[in-house]
Amino acid sequence: MTVARRGLLASLVGLLGGCSPATLLNATVSRQGFTRDADIAYGPDPRQMLDLYRPDKPRADGKTVVFFYGGSWDSGSKNDYLFVAQALASNGYTVVIPDYRLYPSVRFPTFVDDGARAVRWTTDRVGTDKVYVMGHSAGAHIALMLAANTPYLGAAGVDRTKLGGAIGLSGPYDFLPLTSAKLIEIFGGANRPEIEAITFAKAPLPPALLIHGTADTTVYPRNSKNLAAAWRAAGAPVELKLYPDVGHVDVVAAMAGLLSGRAPTRTDVLAWLDAR
Repeated sequence: MTVARRGLLASLVGLLGGCSPATLLNATVSRQGFTRDADIAYGPDPRQMLDLYRPDKPRADGKTVVFFYGGSWDSGSKNDYLFVAQALASNGYTVVIPDYRLYPSVRFPTFVDDGARAVRWTTDRVGTDKVYVMGHSAGAHIALMLAANTPYLGAAGVDRTKLGGAIGLSGPYDFLPLTSAKLIEIFGGANRPEIEAITFAKAPLPPALLIHGTADTTVYPRNSKNLAAAWRAAGAPVELKLYPDVGHVDVVAAMAGLLSGRAPTRTDVLAWLDAR
C-alpha cells in the first residue's frame, strides 16, 4: 500500500471517529444505481425524518434494510451514511435510513420508539417479512431492542416475529452497570436491565447476525458474544462474526468500497442477507 493511500485511509477513518460526519468518505461513493428520496416524514417531530434509497435494479424478493446509525444516542445524521446505503442498494436492496430523536432532548426509550415508528413506515410499504433492521453502535442497540422480545414494535403496529432478521455492528447489548454520568442520565439509572437487548433475548426471535471487532474498546466484544449466546439459547438462528484486530469504527467504515479491505463487513452482511 502506498504512503498516499495509507494517508487517505487514515484521514477517512479519522473522519469517521466517534460516528462523526463522513463527508469525505461519502465523496468516494458512486451515486449511480439508485435514487435517494430524502427527508420523508415518519412522524411529526423534525428529527422524525428518513431517507429512502431505491435501487435501479431491485431484488425480486423486495428485501429492505432499515439502518440505524450510531453516535452515543446524542449525535448523528442520516446524511452521513450514504456509503452504507450505497453498499446495500448497489446490490438490489432497498434501504431506509432514519434520523431519530437524541439526548438531551429525549431519554430512553424515546429513540427506540422512533426506531419502531420508522420500521412501521417501512413495513406499511413492503411488508414485515421483507424488512431487516440493522445498526452500528448505538444504532445497533436500537435495532436489536426492536428485534428482541420487547413491546416497541408491537406498540407501533408491527408484528416483530415476522421481521426478516436483525444485523448488529459493534453494538452495546449487555453493558451494565453504566458508569458514565451522561449515559446514566440518558437511560434513567446505572443498572436497569430493561435498557439491554440481552434481557429480552427470549423466544420467539428473528434470525440475527452480530459483528464485532476484537480490538473494540468503545463497545467491548463481549456484548455481541453474550447476546449471540442468549439468542442461541432461545433457539433462534444467529451468526457471530468476530474480526481480529478490528476496532469500533472500522466495522462500519468497511461497508464502503474504499475501506472494504479493513474488515469483511460488507461481504458478510450481503452474504447473510442473500441467504435469508
